[in-house]
Amino acid sequence: MDLSGKKVSVIGAGRSGIAAAELLRRAGAEVLVSELGRIEEHEVLRLQKQKITVEHEGHSGRVYDADFCVISPGIPPHAGIVKTLESKGIDIVSEIELASLFCKARVVGITGTDGKTTTSTLIHRICEADGLRNGYRSFSVGNIGVPFSSLVQDMTSRDVAVVELSSYQLERCFTFRPDVAVITNITPDHLNRYEGDLHRYAAAKFRIYANQGAADTLIYNQDDPLLSEHFAGERFPFTLVPFGLEPVSAGRIDCRMVLSDGEKIVARTAEGEEEVIRISEFLKNSFRGRHNISNVLAAVATARALGIGSDVVRSVLREFQGVEHRQEFVMMVNGASWVNDSKATNINAMRQALEAVPGTCVLIAGGQDKGNDYNSIEELVRKKVTLIIAIGESRAKIISAFEGIVAVKEAASLNDAVSIACEAAEEGETVLFSPGCASFDMFENFEDRGIKFKQCVHQLQTC
Repeated sequence: MDLSGKKVSVIGAGRSGIAAAELLRRAGAEVLVSELGRIEEHEVLRLQKQKITVEHEGHSGRVYDADFCVISPGIPPHAGIVKTLESKGIDIVSEIELASLFCKARVVGITGTDGKTTTSTLIHRICEADGLRNGYRSFSVGNIGVPFSSLVQDMTSRDVAVVELSSYQLERCFTFRPDVAVITNITPDHLNRYEGDLHRYAAAKFRIYANQGAADTLIYNQDDPLLSEHFAGERFPFTLVPFGLEPVSAGRIDCRMVLSDGEKIVARTAEGEEEVIRISEFLKNSFRGRHNISNVLAAVATARALGIGSDVVRSVLREFQGVEHRQEFVMMVNGASWVNDSKATNINAMRQALEAVPGTCVLIAGGQDKGNDYNSIEELVRKKVTLIIAIGESRAKIISAFEGIVAVKEAASLNDAVSIACEAAEEGETVLFSPGCASFDMFENFEDRGIKFKQCVHQLQTC
């Protein structure tokens, strides 16, 4: 695209904002980066060397002198600057939307409440392996941590862009059209942004398929009640491929990915059944749980939609060790397994982690609460948890929810929580760090939280 002479304001100077600004500048646009907070001096100098105008510690009126704006996903729709832009009739797009306008590669888009990163990583690894055989590259971008805009100009028509997508990123997508779209599940999350309305949150997720047509594929989790209802009955212009751990209902479906007999991944089509892989070949200590079987089903369905052979899929799955901070095995201490599940930022992710634990566990939980309903996991906690150690802003709420159900202790810091857990854990138990909350009360992000947890664990000698 040639944007020569266009004026564009980039609102927010996070990773995606800076990548968008640099992409716009390379395309010839006059770019202003505007940040409410402070931008580090070296970052300001780097942008200015590219002839990008920078303002920070507040938005000035220059923001509104623009043909369109690219906005950070972290800025909510009700923010004052958004309302003013809208009142002036200035188009607002996401960094994902912008990058997609430059993209020549085939696009796989993955969204959902849970499982996005694991599913995206699996799909990327499968495409990488197939690309080595067939002469193309796979790029893993989006919500996974690498901005789409930073790599899009390196992509060719033979390549594949595997794009992890949050609801925030999809809100301002208008022409984005993935060749293959995946929705892993939809459960309550980020409802403060969506005024407590699960269906408004779902509507943002459903933008992933808004522009798909007859040549495209939508892969969805039919075990998820909201998704199953949404895709039942109505006719869509694209190919629908459901996957599920439970029997998948009949209907106008060309292919189904299912767990058969609880033992193997099977592709079912009008022509018959094909066994892809047995679950015993890929489930392991660092990659376990029924939710990860669902993630594998989604990845296998995507590989099939891209024309990738089952031999490549099997090879990748057999070697896959899971993703950092997602039920990641850390080490054994005094016969107890320590597991880092820092990515669990909502109650459903915590539920999945508890279900995956063999035997009983000591649970370290808490952080910045997102409206969690702890009653929904009460029975699971009774069955699986011998002690809860509560940390962060939500610790009082956690203590209130579980006192009288299971032993509960409060910890002033993550290091204290690790020490208490080390004393309490019995041989054969698991110490599960699955916060079920956002990280921003104590940490920069969930990655920072997970890294610090692992550091605390590695400092343990004995308890």
